[in-house]
This record gives sequence, C-alpha cells and structure tokens, in this order.
Amino acid sequence: MDEDRFFNAAIAVVVLFVVGIVLKLARPVLIPFILAVFLSYIIDPALTFLTGCRCPRPGAILIVLALMFVLLYLLGVLFYSSGKAFVAELPKYQDRFGDLARLLEKGLGPFKVDLSSALGKLDIEKIGTVILSWLGPFVSLLGELLLVFLFLVFIVAGRGRAGTKISKALGDGRADRVRGVLEAINGQVRKYLVIKTAISLGNGLMVWIVLTLFGVDFAALFGLLAFFLNFIPNVGSLIATALRVGFAFFQFGTFWTPFLVLIVTVGLDAILGDFLEPKIMGKGLGLSPLLV
Repeated sequence: MDEDRFFNAAIAVVVLFVVGIVLKLARPVLIPFILAVFLSYIIDPALTFLTGCRCPRPGAILIVLALMFVLLYLLGVLFYSSGKAFVAELPKYQDRFGDLARLLEKGLGPFKVDLSSALGKLDIEKIGTVILSWLGPFVSLLGELLLVFLFLVFIVAGRGRAGTKISKALGDGRADRVRGVLEAINGQVRKYLVIKTAISLGNGLMVWIVLTLFGVDFAALFGLLAFFLNFIPNVGSLIATALRVGFAFFQFGTFWTPFLVLIVTVGLDAILGDFLEPKIMGKGLGLSPLLV
C-alpha cells in the first residue's frame, strides 16, 4: 500500500513537472490563444448586431476584427508612449524626491532617519530602465497581435459550425442537450465578460477625467492602468488607487490634492464596483446582487 502511494505521488510530481515544461514552451502561442478566446466573447454581441442588420457573417467578422485591431493597436501605442514619456520625465522629479525626503525626515525627527543620503544614491536612470523592461512583454504582445487575430478568425468562423459537428458526433437527441448546455455556458461567460469590460472601461474613463481635472500628469496612463487592473478582483483596484494617489502626492508635494483625488476616485469606484456592477451582473446573469 505504501509503495502504491509513493508510486502515485511520484507519477503526480512527474506529470506536474511535464505540464509545467509544456506550458512554458507553449507560452508564445498559449497567451495569444487565451487572449483570442477572451476577445471572441467580447466581439460576439457586435457580430450578432451586424448579422441581425442583414450584414453577411463574413463581412460582419471582417468589420468587427478590423475595428478591434485598430482599437487594440491604438491602446497599445498610447500605453507604451505614455510609459516612455513617464520614464523621460523621471529626472525632472528628482528634486521632488529630495523635498519628500526632507519632509519625511522632519516628521520622523526623533528617530533620526537619514533619507536624503539614501535617496541621493537612487539611480533614476536605472528606475527608468526597470520600468521600460516591465513594458517589454506588453510590446511583445502587441507584436503578436497578428497571431491573436489569426486565432480569433478561426475561433469566430468555427463557432457557427460547432452545432453541426456535435450533431454528427452524438446524434440529434443527445446533440440538442449538449448544444443547450454549451450555449447556456457561452451565454453566461459572454455576458460576464462584456459587463466586466464595460465596467472596467467606465472605471478607466472616470480615472482619466478626474486626474485631468485635478491636473495630475499622465492621466491617460493611469486611466489605462485602472482599466486593465480592474479585471483583477479587489487587489487590482487597490494597486491602481495606490499608484495614482502616490504619484499625485509625489507630484504636488501637498496633502489636499492627493486626498481629494483619493476621495473622488475611490467614491466613484465604489459606485461602479460595489453598486452598479453587482446590480448589472445580477440582472444579466440571473443571480442575486448579494451573491455577486
């Protein structure tokens, strides 16, 4: 019995190791494929609308994919150019580092904390290099947009034929039940992703507008970060809030402007995330808002 358990455990470890290697090797293809599956659910309502307006399905697919490609490319260019502009402006903020260090030293006077010398050793160029390295995978993903759209074409084109293939494989009786289950699952996933994307887009636009009104630099960049990070439950919103409020404090060097940015953005984010999103999700998915 002990030998069987040891053998099963060893097999499990080997299988996990092999799966990890396969996933690592397949990463250049797997990430574009997952993104293509995600986008296929997002564009499905637009395809349904166009085909409902008597637009041929191939033409509808071509129109939607072209618009999606342009939109993603423009978003990517905006994100990367904003990131590069932020890195280019970092030396301008070096004096602000010194002011902030002196302010903190004054507040922590009894502890005799020497932040000025520590910040004086801070290499701004190295920080910029690190930020650009973080943008590297995003740029490589932009370069893989053609692969993403190639997967997307096959996914969207093959979705309408899935019912016929299921009927041939299972027969009409069982095929109807399987099709019903798959359509229900796809419908729920589609609704969830569309609603989540719309809420995240609203969040990003809200952050961009508020930061622009308060005069915070790189408002568009923080709006994009809010959009992308909103897909990460709870933690994403906290990270986005900490980044924009911290930068506002760093830029202005005062308490009130960052505090107002915090109050306004967190308040609007709470309305979107804690009130509108559960209500819309509950209505769209047929669930209780409390459960959502």
